[in-house]
Amino acid sequence: MSETPNRSRSIAGLTAIVTGAASGMGRATARLFASEGANVAVTDLDLAACEAVAQECDGNARAYALDVSDHDAIKDITGRIAADFGGIDILINNAGVSSFSPLDDGNEYDAIWDRAISVMLTAQQRMVRAALPWLRQSNAGRIVNIASTEGLGATPGDTPYVAAKTGVTGLTRGLAVDLGKEGITVNCICPGPIRTAMTDKVPEEHKAIFANRRTALRRYGEPEEVAHITLSLVLPAASYITGAVIPVDGGLMARNA
Repeated sequence: MSETPNRSRSIAGLTAIVTGAASGMGRATARLFASEGANVAVTDLDLAACEAVAQECDGNARAYALDVSDHDAIKDITGRIAADFGGIDILINNAGVSSFSPLDDGNEYDAIWDRAISVMLTAQQRMVRAALPWLRQSNAGRIVNIASTEGLGATPGDTPYVAAKTGVTGLTRGLAVDLGKEGITVNCICPGPIRTAMTDKVPEEHKAIFANRRTALRRYGEPEEVAHITLSLVLPAASYITGAVIPVDGGLMARNA
């Protein structure tokens, strides 16, 4: 790969894929990247929801229906995106599912486990492998995997999610080592308590109690706050950070009491 001589702090003209982009952190990331001049592939299960986000984007964004648990769909949609935009420079592996389940829940637990690993771990490496031919052609190939502070600790009843997200941190380090010689960086963000669809069901008073008790900033984060850290990691200038696992959690992991 060629060097990026000016170490640009702009992603204008680069092409980014964002999975799970119909809502929450994915939506915020897609909108931010488009506002910064990137070409954005908005992908999620629901095409209509993706189209709505693409219309919100201030820039060149296109919608694609994608079930990341479908290996053939990953290969097909990734190829279509590369053809539509003329390449791929950035991959944001953001798609996720809620996976709370007690250990003794029989067959239901096994189904939730399989879904968690498929969507939040297996799919990430498949997305990377599908996008790799074009990332290798980029002057600033960037991959950001979204994990969770559940990948750094654990909440009772959340083992499938914890296992998947912990796997993402290991996947990130392994990919960083494998792809480092080609100049492609691979980093991981671990969001803490963020206002997304997954936390919508938590009553506001419970959010306030948890944030005051567990985070240094005493509040939940917003999806846009995660998106801005994601943006920082994909800049061409961010060329010497790889294999990093970065909590974006309001100080949750730093606080003991």
